[in-house]
Amino acid sequence: MCSGKHKRQRKDGRREKKKVDMLFLLSLLMGNPVLVIGWVASACSSTTKMSYSQHSMGSGSRTARRTFEFGRTHVVRPKGKHQATIIWLHGLGDNGSSWSQLLESLPLPNIKWICPTAPTRSVAILGGFPCTAWFDVGELSEDVPDDWEGLDASAAHIANLLSAEPADVKVGIGGFSMGAATALYSATCFASGRYANGNPYPVNLKAVVGLSGWLPGASNIKKKIEGSHEAVRRAASLPILLCHGTSDEVVPHHYGEKSANSLNAAGFRHITFKSYDGLGHYTVPKEMDEVRNWLTARLVLDGSRA
Repeated sequence: MCSGKHKRQRKDGRREKKKVDMLFLLSLLMGNPVLVIGWVASACSSTTKMSYSQHSMGSGSRTARRTFEFGRTHVVRPKGKHQATIIWLHGLGDNGSSWSQLLESLPLPNIKWICPTAPTRSVAILGGFPCTAWFDVGELSEDVPDDWEGLDASAAHIANLLSAEPADVKVGIGGFSMGAATALYSATCFASGRYANGNPYPVNLKAVVGLSGWLPGASNIKKKIEGSHEAVRRAASLPILLCHGTSDEVVPHHYGEKSANSLNAAGFRHITFKSYDGLGHYTVPKEMDEVRNWLTARLVLDGSRA
């Protein structure tokens, strides 16, 4: 028979194992092959800059109010003439800083990059482990309800950031993994003209990029678009680039393919889907070169640095 001390030790051991398992899964979702626990903790305690509640989003509910506090926003200024602004969204557990460093190295001198940080919240797929996330997610399945409230809050935060840009600057959204899912959700809001809660979507998007992601609400998007001539027109006007690795163990490749097919069936006529043989849940220079070339062509930028 085990003593109370041994029982406590086993219980503490199980807790520590669960914590390590959650952090390991988190490192995969971030696209980071090396587990850095201290860095993850830093990502989960970012400085709050802006918050939204369900009431301020106009959902109409008076019984359930959730507040979403967004972390620090990192900005990479254009090195040349400012022709476009792209919001770039990190993956689960990450923050805006890590992507801003990568994006600053891209030879795209005419783009201003805005890299916000998602709110810290408990995430179902991580067993309730708190980390930065654009919305809550339990599993990638059409049988599981999407967190529309969280998606709306994040999409509204992104739209507010873009609304402050000059009128003559083209605006777009890109992201990795969960950030890609949020970018694609924003694309559907742009096309339909409204968020899931019915509030109008205020931004005229010119480009959307999604790396290793998926489309939330894929089964319902066609119904949202086909009921309105304006929605059909907006969907047909928006170019979208989707890139996905064939060896992605976190968001399998077929989710990327299905997202592209669902968007195309809903009337998005300018979908580019790129597969990368052997690529897992991370990005590589070849993929980022594709993003650079695609943005330069679609946004009609002046050109790249040598």
